[in-house]
Amino acid sequence: MLAYSTYSEAGGVGKTTTAANLAVAHARAGLKPLVVPLDPQDGDLSRLFGVDNQRTESVDNLVRHMIRRPKGEFDDLIQTVEGVDIVPEHNMLSDLSEYLQREKDQSEAMGEAFGVHAQLLRVLREANVPDEYDVLICDPPATEGPHLYNAIHATRSLVIPVEPSAKGRAAVEGLEALVAGFEEQLDIDVGVLAAVPVAFKDTRDQRTVLDEIDYAIPEIIGERASLMEGCWMQQCSAFTYVREHRDRHRKYELETLAQFDRLARNLEGTVGIEAPNPPEPGDLSHGVALP
Repeated sequence: MLAYSTYSEAGGVGKTTTAANLAVAHARAGLKPLVVPLDPQDGDLSRLFGVDNQRTESVDNLVRHMIRRPKGEFDDLIQTVEGVDIVPEHNMLSDLSEYLQREKDQSEAMGEAFGVHAQLLRVLREANVPDEYDVLICDPPATEGPHLYNAIHATRSLVIPVEPSAKGRAAVEGLEALVAGFEEQLDIDVGVLAAVPVAFKDTRDQRTVLDEIDYAIPEIIGERASLMEGCWMQQCSAFTYVREHRDRHRKYELETLAQFDRLARNLEGTVGIEAPNPPEPGDLSHGVALP
């Protein structure tokens, strides 16, 4: 199984839209992806895909499963959009740290171990996710804490959107130390599958930033603010937005879709997955039928 977390220290670099569009690109090729978003903020992946409507305390959710208090089966949490299975975010994620610490204290009082950073991995393994899915994508918040650490512990690999700017340059300079810090904190090996520059305008300064990145850069995404804003407005992937909500197809947007397809194939190749039905990159006539 291919497993990765989309992560960036800098905000506003398209981390969530990258996760969403890659998930759809995997599904378009005939693979079965599961997306586990862990960001408690309102601008989250659940909202992007329009499955952000079950947040009351009475609703079963991922946090309940992580603290061993589920109200039902893990499979019942899943919603499917554009061929992608998603575990929607819930308000309890805002207090995940407190819930996990409380469970840890109670477990230790009973002489039991409880790793606060390993609970997502436990839940996914108990639900047979590694056997039932081809791809696992976690979309945690940028801030360090149990959301991020659980995501990285579960996936062991990162895909890092990078803003080619002075702000992004600072993040690039700290990538190696950041990954080493994750490995030390979690006592696991963490790999970077790809860095994905976004909002690239091909300026001299931006090219300098890219030259300083030591990780693989399979694709460089141009400035696509209108396309990505449209995805949020219509609550869908870029593939669906261009196909269903554009009155005409713009060549540069079709090339962006092709880039997500090619990036998905590249990531699949890192673990030896060969998609059963890959489309011609950017081909809108090929894909998962919408309900």
